[in-house]
Amino acid sequence: METANRRSSTAAGAFAQLAIAWLTMFVVGSDLFVVSPLLPLISADYAMPPASASLSVTAFAVAYMLSAPAFGHLADRVGRGRVLTCCLCAFGAANLLTAIAGNFTWLLVTRIAAGAAAAGVSPSVYALVGSSAPPEQRATRLAIVVSGLLMSLSFGTPIGLLTAASLGLSIVFAALALLSLVLAWANNRVWHDARDAERRAAPARRLTATVLAARLASTVLWSTALYAMYTYLGEGLGALGYSTEQIAEAILFYGCGAIGGTLISGRIADRLGARLTISIGLSGLSSSLLLLLVALHLGVIVDYAIGLASLSAQLFFPAQQLRLANQFPDSRAAILAWNNSALFLGIALGSLIGGQAVAFGGFETDLIIAAAIAIVAWITNQDGRRRHAEVRITPPHQSCGAGAG
Repeated sequence: METANRRSSTAAGAFAQLAIAWLTMFVVGSDLFVVSPLLPLISADYAMPPASASLSVTAFAVAYMLSAPAFGHLADRVGRGRVLTCCLCAFGAANLLTAIAGNFTWLLVTRIAAGAAAAGVSPSVYALVGSSAPPEQRATRLAIVVSGLLMSLSFGTPIGLLTAASLGLSIVFAALALLSLVLAWANNRVWHDARDAERRAAPARRLTATVLAARLASTVLWSTALYAMYTYLGEGLGALGYSTEQIAEAILFYGCGAIGGTLISGRIADRLGARLTISIGLSGLSSSLLLLLVALHLGVIVDYAIGLASLSAQLFFPAQQLRLANQFPDSRAAILAWNNSALFLGIALGSLIGGQAVAFGGFETDLIIAAAIAIVAWITNQDGRRRHAEVRITPPHQSCGAGAG
C-alpha cells in the first residue's frame, strides 16, 4: 500500500510539473504572438505608422535571441528553477510596464525587457522537464510542453486580440503580467526538489563555437526552410486568388498539423530515437513543400498539403531537443537556450530569403527554395550522424516500465 501511495504521489507530482510547464509556455507564447495582430491598435494608440509599430515585435525577438544563451548558462550554474522563477517575475513586471507605457519609446523598452526575460523562461522550462522525465518519456514530455507554445498561437492570440479590441491594450498586458506572477509562484513550488538536485550537479562542460555550430546547424536550416514558407503563406495564397476565408482555413490546417506533429514527434523519438525522427521530419518537410507546389498548380488538396507540411516540420523540434538534452545532460539549459536562439535566427533568415524569393519568382519559387533548404538540413543531419555519436537511451523492457507513467 505504501508503495502504491508513493507511486500515486510521484505521478501526481509529475502531472503538476507538466501542467504548470505547459501553462508557462502558453503564457510566454501568447505574449510572443499576440503583439503582431495588435499592431494596428498599437499604431493607432501611439499615432505612428504600422511599419514603425512593428519594431515592438522585432525588439522582442532580437532581445530573446541574444539573451537566451546567457540565461541558459546562468541556469546551469545557479539552478534552473531559480532562474525560471526570477525571469517569470521579471517577465510579469515587463508586461505590467508595457500596460502603462505612456509613449512608444517606453513601450519599446518594455518589450525588449520582456523578450530578455522570456529568454530565461523557455530554456529553463525545457531543461527542467527534460531532467525530471524518465528517459523513455523525455521526448514525449518535451513535446507536450512545446505544444503549449503552439496552442498559444491558435487560442491565446485570438483571445488577446478580442480582449484588446473590446477592453484596450492595457488589459491584455496586465493580464499577462498577473498570469506570469502566478506561474512564478507555481513553478517555484513544483520545481523545488529539482532545484536542490541541480545544486549538487557537476559543473556544466564548456560549449565551444565548433560544438554549437555542429549541433545547431540543422536547427537554423530547418527554421529557415519552414519560415521561408510560412511567413509568406497568406500573401502567396492571396496572390493566387484565394479568399480571406480560404486563407484562414489553410492557416487552421497549418496550426492543427503543427500541434499534431509536435505531439507525434515526442512519441516517435522516444521509441525510434531522436536522429531517425529528425531525418523523417526534414525529408518529410521537403517532400511536403514540393507536394504543396503541385497541389497549388492543380488546385486540389491544398489545405491537406499545408497541414502535412506543418506536421512533418514539427517532427523536428522535440526530437532535436531530446538529442541535445541527451548529449549535454550537465548543460541542458544552455544548449536548449542556444537551440532557441538558432530557431529565431532561422526565422529571421527564412523571412529574408522567402521575401527575396517571392519578389523574384513568386510564392512557388519560395516553396522550391524552402524545399531545397530542408534537404540541406537533412544532409547536415546525416553528416552530424557520422561525426558525432548520439547518446542513445535504451528504453526499459515493458515489464519494467509499465508503472512509469
